[in-house]
This record gives sequence, C-alpha cells and structure tokens, in this order.
Amino acid sequence: MRIGLLGTGNVARALAHGWRAAGHDVLLGSRRPEERTGLGLPVAGLDETAAHAEVLVNATPGGVSVDLLRSIGAPALAGTLLIDVGVGLSDDFSALTHPNSSLGELIQEAFPLTPVVKTLCTMDSTTMTAPGELTEPGTVFLSGDDAEAKRTTGRLLTDLGWPESSQLDIGGITTARGQEHFAFLFMGIAGGVGSHTFNIKVVTRPSADET
Repeated sequence: MRIGLLGTGNVARALAHGWRAAGHDVLLGSRRPEERTGLGLPVAGLDETAAHAEVLVNATPGGVSVDLLRSIGAPALAGTLLIDVGVGLSDDFSALTHPNSSLGELIQEAFPLTPVVKTLCTMDSTTMTAPGELTEPGTVFLSGDDAEAKRTTGRLLTDLGWPESSQLDIGGITTARGQEHFAFLFMGIAGGVGSHTFNIKVVTRPSADET
C-alpha cells in the first residue's frame, strides 16, 4: 500500500522503516521537507504526502495535529483511512492537551468523511515495530467507528509483527481517550522498570471450554 506518514520524528521514521521492510511504499510528510533530508526515507510536503497516500498516519505532536490536518484540508483527506498514533501532552508532560476527550475523537469530529483508527499510542516506537523482541506477546488496541478501516489497520499492524491474537478492538472512536490517557501510566511504568521499551498485556480468566 501507499502509506503517507505525517511527521518526521522517531515514531514516524520507525513506522516508515517497518512498513517499508514489509513491502509498502512509504512517504514522510513535513511542513519543511527541504530541512528534513538525510533521514534515509523519502520526504515530501504535507499536501503531496496526502495526495500520494492510500493510508495516512498522524505521527505529529497531538497538540498541533488537528490544525496541521486542517492545513491539508478536508477534501484531500475525504475517504482516506487515517491511522492516528498521536497523544497530546503539554511541554513538560504533566497534562493532556485534550483532558476531556481524545485526539482521535477530535480528528474524527473535524473530518467526518475520513475514517479514523486510533492505535499504537500505548507504547514507544521500538515496541511499535518490534513487538516480538519483548519477553512475551503484548496487546495493541484499536479504536474506531469504521469496521473496514479497522480491518485494514489490523493488516498493517500484522505487517509490523503484531499477530491477530495480540490485536484488541475496544470499540468506537470514543474509546481512543482510554488509549491516550494511558500516557501517564506509561510514564509511571517506564520509571518503575527503568525503560520505555515495554508493553502491557490484557489477560482474562480461561473460558469454560479451557477448564
């Protein structure tokens, strides 16, 4: 697939490398592409990236994401799956920029013709693209209102090393706030284990058929 990633930071680059290794055509989008050379990945302007993409990925800082998407324009985004991996945090990481909602919800509200799927925001960029390097399988969550968009996102997650058994659909886009609000627990766990490269796993009681 043609995947356009909005942003050129660690997350965008990690995902781009992961999907390119799986055979996808990736393009990073930047407001100043002429300043983002030497990344080992193709970079273009935001409008060109959006026009190129079958799937767009928002990997920009959550506090500026909606305005950045508005600069591209709703017509250019209409009908294109947008995978949102951003979280809006204050500069000192002490507060969410969307404390009573989520970035995923705000993007979906601003662009109703663009199916939005929230995922991959409960982990660092290393875990996003190398889940198999952890000591055991973890869980990646999907939130979104469009079933086909979530199926496509699931296939792209599989390409990054996430088997279907590790993917958990938790419901509509309103559940994105649970993923994003996990950011504070993520930081606490990181302090406790002394690393940002970890993941969580949902475990349940065995079913009657398993006992």
